[in-house]
Amino acid sequence: MPKAYWVSCYREILDESKLAAYAALGGPAITAGGGRILARGMADAVYEHGVKSRTVIIEFDSLEAAKATHDSPGYQAALAALDGGAVRDLRIVSGV
Repeated sequence: MPKAYWVSCYREILDESKLAAYAALGGPAITAGGGRILARGMADAVYEHGVKSRTVIIEFDSLEAAKATHDSPGYQAALAALDGGAVRDLRIVSGV
């Protein structure tokens, strides 16, 4: 079974305190779901139509685990804490 990856790109951070509240809840929820953070921070280089923004890549053992973690009560509480504090896009991609 291929691994799966969350790729989260932050287009804009609007409220650092909400982002911190999200991180305090989201990190443990992701870890509880089996997620492992592979990369986190500002993009070092961007090409084509890329945007230099905060990017996070998290590995899961399966697509099902990645989706279940996103939909879990713990992660949903983290999203509620974020509450408009950032504009971002989260994608889940299966490994090859």
